[in-house]
Amino acid sequence: MSLSKQTITNYRWTICSLVFFATTINYLDRQVISLLKPYLEASGLFGSDPGHSESTYANIVIAFQVSFAIGMVLVGRIIDVFGTKIGYAISLLLWSIAAMGHAFAKSAVGFGVARAALGFPEAGNYPAAMKTTAEWFPLKERSFATGIIISGTSIGAILAPILVPWIAENLGWQWAFIITGAIGLIWLIFWHLKYDSPENKLANGTIHITEFEHIKMDEEKSISLDGEINGKISWFKLLQFRETWAIFLGKFLTDPVWWFFLFWLPAFLKEEYGLKGMQVSIPIALVYTMTTFGSIFGGWLPKYFIEKGSNPGKARKKAMFIYSLFPMLVLSIQYVGRINMWFAILIIGIAGSAHQAWSANIYTNSSDMFPKQVVASVTGIGGLAGAAGAMLLAKFAGLLFDHYKALGDIRIGYGIVFAICASAYILAWLIMHLLAPRFEQIKMSKLLSHS
Repeated sequence: MSLSKQTITNYRWTICSLVFFATTINYLDRQVISLLKPYLEASGLFGSDPGHSESTYANIVIAFQVSFAIGMVLVGRIIDVFGTKIGYAISLLLWSIAAMGHAFAKSAVGFGVARAALGFPEAGNYPAAMKTTAEWFPLKERSFATGIIISGTSIGAILAPILVPWIAENLGWQWAFIITGAIGLIWLIFWHLKYDSPENKLANGTIHITEFEHIKMDEEKSISLDGEINGKISWFKLLQFRETWAIFLGKFLTDPVWWFFLFWLPAFLKEEYGLKGMQVSIPIALVYTMTTFGSIFGGWLPKYFIEKGSNPGKARKKAMFIYSLFPMLVLSIQYVGRINMWFAILIIGIAGSAHQAWSANIYTNSSDMFPKQVVASVTGIGGLAGAAGAMLLAKFAGLLFDHYKALGDIRIGYGIVFAICASAYILAWLIMHLLAPRFEQIKMSKLLSHS
């Protein structure tokens, strides 16, 4: 009987759901401090001088970003050493403990240490997630599985403004860190019970042979150079290719926009519209609900262009150009926000959706332009670049906001940062176009010849 006529079990989607929830927890833990910023400032935990509170907060954010950037370089290799099941569990256990540890911080320095402790293990989520999808999904399903996983970032960002202010107002800000951090410990139980390799799940009867063969359908197409290339392509060699720099600069310019809204959106709503506590829940939840659909649409549009006859590189480039235009609406946020706050919220939601669509494609560009043996390394380079860009924008924003707050109008500072956010994507698209005009894959032979 042919494979197509047999029943294929769907346990791989159970695995996908586990990784989706891990990504949700990752972003839930990451966003807590931005929602607690007013409570922490009011408690004097950012220092006694309100004139430097924005810079102090920026430094705390940067502590996370530096640690996260270092983690992007190292954690993937650690996960490779321990394997997916143990490596993912270690990463999530450590970031859950670090998230709860914020509750015991007594000063800005303490929060900086806690954020650094959180950033390093949180960087393990994407390498572990991509390794999981590579183990459990054939090539034709990986982009869809990845889209589901990435949507977890938006779900985490939706849950945070619903849960965190309520916990802070009813139980205290310390419990907001403890309760959200403890959620990861519950995930670890399900991960331990449910996750194993396809080979082991086949052996114990959890999946049928048809699903196992479906998962492994691409392995017979692998070429003999697989083993020869593994471990031999260093970052230094990869940086000799313009395609690597296209990913690097694309992430460097655009990732900071997402991080800025993630960490400063509650503060913007407070400064611009006087919202605080539970009042920010609905606006922020709306923004990230919109971005969930953006990540799904981002994967669909290139597929539509391909079905209409475009080659994959041209289809992805056309889609990314479209996505790069929508963030320009951010230039009008403060103008339309004077008419009605919800116009500004909708524009931020549209810009965030465009980012998620862009992000889904820039991740896929790594696999489009590089052999699978070096995709994780290229992804790490891009992640490092994105974190570095986010650090620079965070430091600039903190200094800028302190300056204009002292002058009595912090809104001018937000206007300047919004202008940077609005132009980042079209600039990134132009640079990527110049560096990699066709988004074509580099041949293994070319990589090997450079090594």
